[in-house]
Amino acid sequence: MIDVTVLLAMSLIFIGAFIQTTTGFGMAILASPILLYISPEYIPGPIIIVGFFIALINTFKYRSQISLDGLTKSTIGLLPGSCVGAAILYFINVAQLSVLLGATVLLAVATSLLPIKVAITPKRLMFAGFLSGFLGTSSGIGGPPMALLLQHQKVELIRSNLAAFFLMSSALSLLVQIPIGYMSIKHVLLALPLIPAGYAGHKLAIRVMHRLSQKVVRNLSLILCVIAGLGAIYSGLKVI
Repeated sequence: MIDVTVLLAMSLIFIGAFIQTTTGFGMAILASPILLYISPEYIPGPIIIVGFFIALINTFKYRSQISLDGLTKSTIGLLPGSCVGAAILYFINVAQLSVLLGATVLLAVATSLLPIKVAITPKRLMFAGFLSGFLGTSSGIGGPPMALLLQHQKVELIRSNLAAFFLMSSALSLLVQIPIGYMSIKHVLLALPLIPAGYAGHKLAIRVMHRLSQKVVRNLSLILCVIAGLGAIYSGLKVI
C-alpha cells in the first residue's frame, strides 16, 4: 500500500507538471512549499529530479526552437548561482527554508503580474541564470527569473528555451547538492514515484492544452501559488 504522504506528493507533482507543460514553468512554485510542509526531504533534491525529467522531455519536443546563444549566456550565470544556493542550504534550517520558499513564490507571483517588458541582453541572460541557479539549488524554484525575462516572447519560444535552461540548471543543481548531503540514493528513491506522476501530468496537458485558455491556466496557477507561498511562510514562522 502506498503511503498517504507519497500519494499527496504525487498529486502535487501531477498538477504542477500539468501547469508547467501548459505555461512553460510553475511545477516547483506550486509543489515545493506544500511538499516542504508534507516532508522536508522532498525539497529540493527529489523535486529537482522530477523537474529534470520533465525538462528533458520538453527540450527534445521543442528542440528546433531553442536559442543556443541565449542558452549559453544564461548557463554562464548558473554555476556561481548554484554554488551560492548550495551554501545557503548548508547554513539554514527547514523553518528558514520554508520562509525562503514562501517569499520566493510570492515574489514570483508579484513580478509575473507587473506590466514590465525587459529587453533580452547577454548580461541580463547571465544575471537571470545566476538568480535561477541560486533559487533552484536552494529551494527547487529556479524558474521565475528566466521566465520573467522571456515572458513576452512567443509561447513556443518560452516553452522551448525554458525547458532547455531547466535541463541545464537542474542537472547542475543536483551535482552541487551531492557534497552537502541534499542529493543521495535516499533522495533518488523519494523521487521515483513522483516521476510517473509528473509524466502523467505532462501527457494530460499535451492532450488538452489546445482546449484551455492560457489566461485561465495562468490565473489558476497564480492563485494556487499564492496559497502555497503564504502557507509556507506561516508554517516556517511558527517554528522560528
